[in-house]
Amino acid sequence: MIQTTNPYNNKVVKTFDELTDQQLERKISNAHKAFQSWRETPIKERAALLKKVAGLMRKRKKELAGLITLEMGKLIGQSEAEIEMCASVYDYYAKNAAAFLKDRPMKVDDGKAFVRLTPTGIILAIEPWNYPFNQVARLAAPNIAAGNVVMLKHASNVPQCGAMIEQLFKEAGAPEGVFTNLYLSGKRIAKLAEDPRITGMSLTGSEAAGSSMAEAAGRNLKKSVLELGGSDAFIVLDDADVNDAVEKAFLGRFGNMGQACTSAKRIIVLSSVADEFLEKFKNRLSNLTIGDPMDPATEIGPMVSEEALKNLEKQVNATVKQGAKVVIGGKRIKREGAFFEFTILTGIKPGMTAYQEELFGPVASFYKVKDEAAAITLANDTGFGLGGAVFSKDKARAVRVASQIDTGMVFINRQLASRPDLPFGGTKRSGYGRELSPLGIEEFVNKKLIFIPD
Repeated sequence: MIQTTNPYNNKVVKTFDELTDQQLERKISNAHKAFQSWRETPIKERAALLKKVAGLMRKRKKELAGLITLEMGKLIGQSEAEIEMCASVYDYYAKNAAAFLKDRPMKVDDGKAFVRLTPTGIILAIEPWNYPFNQVARLAAPNIAAGNVVMLKHASNVPQCGAMIEQLFKEAGAPEGVFTNLYLSGKRIAKLAEDPRITGMSLTGSEAAGSSMAEAAGRNLKKSVLELGGSDAFIVLDDADVNDAVEKAFLGRFGNMGQACTSAKRIIVLSSVADEFLEKFKNRLSNLTIGDPMDPATEIGPMVSEEALKNLEKQVNATVKQGAKVVIGGKRIKREGAFFEFTILTGIKPGMTAYQEELFGPVASFYKVKDEAAAITLANDTGFGLGGAVFSKDKARAVRVASQIDTGMVFINRQLASRPDLPFGGTKRSGYGRELSPLGIEEFVNKKLIFIPD
């Protein structure tokens, strides 16, 4: 079902009809036609469009944030922060696209050579519900700046966010087809991959969805980018500022109700400071205000859906049955809506559910390890490789540890966060390719060599 269900009370707000095959064909045809002219549009004009989109988002921040909170339950303050972040992504590429797309001279002995970055066509974005505006911006901004056009298949539970992004582009003056929202079920993605007018595909989501999309893209020789799950390690060394690390762990694990690929899911602390950290971390989770995510005073809001809550509850119960301990939380909050307690699990061993699987919700897995080497070994004992963090007063030591973690990103003395000017992406089962930064604009362009001999 493509519908808005408010997770605060589990009530269906609005439903939407899926596109027919005929309607979908018209939209693809319009996008393909738009590409023919958009690719020739000066970069300055493309950048101006992105700048207008950013301005509209800031002007309508409260309205857009309210839509996020309605559809997926994010605390309203965090929703407003997402809109600001999203606008900064559009601004970043508006400001820097021309420099990023400049011809790149190649040194040759017998003439002149350079690489020119040229657009390739329609890029299909398959995006998740947890950051419904910002995830789209990370794909749309660099590609529209590069001269591609974008078609969005958004998560089925945030349909109004998808429609609103298309509306913002229209209000900013985008030609029809430059950005198109599609109401489609996931099962139709494989068929879309067969269309030669669609030249690239990007997905942020689950491993299963990523594997399915990558298979369809590969079968049709389409370039793809995947940003999938994560089980990020948050390593606290014995010389860290414990109070600071506790606060960053709280923000890193429980922001967005723990529903982020880059959440600090595994808290790994050296034994000499582990007991102090755990006690302070537990206290940080106590006496938080539970309530309506639209209320700025609320600190614990709902998860995205009943289905998500029940899956998390099942994972926690299985892990406890396998021998882990609940330090705080561990169960559903008895009230209307998809509410789950902020939770800390300890005593997690290899083979347990929480050791092997990504816990996509407000549950922190806490590990006490004897030394730095053990922390690195544990951090790497996962199939995921998205992000991580290392805390130490000795920054050189922290960098040494970070360099040994097999992951796409590591932050020092700060929880991992998304920024327009830093590349975002992972390795192993967390996917491939990069978003944001100069690297993000290079994923779906042709790096065309032009050589002029003497």
